[in-house]
Amino acid sequence: MRVLLVEDHAKLATTVATGLRREGLAVDVCFDGGDALEHITATDYDVVVLDRDIPVVHGDEVCRRLVADRRASRVLMLTAAGSVTARVEGLGLGADDYLSKPFAFAELVARIRALGRRPAPSLPPTLVRGDLWLDSARRLASRAGRPLLLSPKEFAVLERLLAAGGRVVSASALLEAVWDEMTDPFTKTVQMTISRLRAKLGDPPVIDTVAQGGYRIRPC
Repeated sequence: MRVLLVEDHAKLATTVATGLRREGLAVDVCFDGGDALEHITATDYDVVVLDRDIPVVHGDEVCRRLVADRRASRVLMLTAAGSVTARVEGLGLGADDYLSKPFAFAELVARIRALGRRPAPSLPPTLVRGDLWLDSARRLASRAGRPLLLSPKEFAVLERLLAAGGRVVSASALLEAVWDEMTDPFTKTVQMTISRLRAKLGDPPVIDTVAQGGYRIRPC
C-alpha cells in the first residue's frame, strides 16, 4: 500500500513514517500542503494521512482539491482538535476518516489498512490461489498449510501478485506500490525481493517472469 503522510511536525512525521514502513507500507512524507499537492499530482496514493493544520496550503484545501480532482486516494485526516464539530467539519470536506491527536499507533495502522481496502471492495481480505493463502488483515501467509515467514516487502509483493489474479504486474508497478520515493527507480530491489520470495515459497515454482512484462502468479 502506498501512503502519503502530510505532517508539519518533523519528529512526529519521522516516527510515524518509520513505524508504518515497519508495517510493510510504502510511505512518502511531506511537511506542508504545497508539497503534498505536488506529490499527489505525481503519484497515485492509496491513502493520504493528512494533518489538518499544516503550512503553505491548509489541510482543508488539500482535502478539497483531492475530492475535486476525483482522486482515488482515501483521506485520513489528523487534528489536535477532538471535538465533534471539528470531526464533522473534516468529514464534510470529503475526508474518509478522522483521527484525533494524540492517537494510538496501532489504531492508525488499522484505519489506514481499512481505508486502503475501500477503493477495491471486491478484493477480499483473504487471498487464495492454488495452495497459496494470504490474510491481509492479520499479515499471515502460507503455502500448502506451511506458514511463510516473509519480510514486510516480500509480503506486500506477494499480496500484489495474488490480488492481480494471474495478470502480469510490471516491476515498475511493484516498485511504485510497495516502495517509497526514496528508492532508486533503476535499482534491482524488485528482482532481489522476487528471488527471495521464490526461495521461501519453495517448489514447484509459483511466480513466473514474463519477458518485457513483469511477474505473475502461475495459473492454477
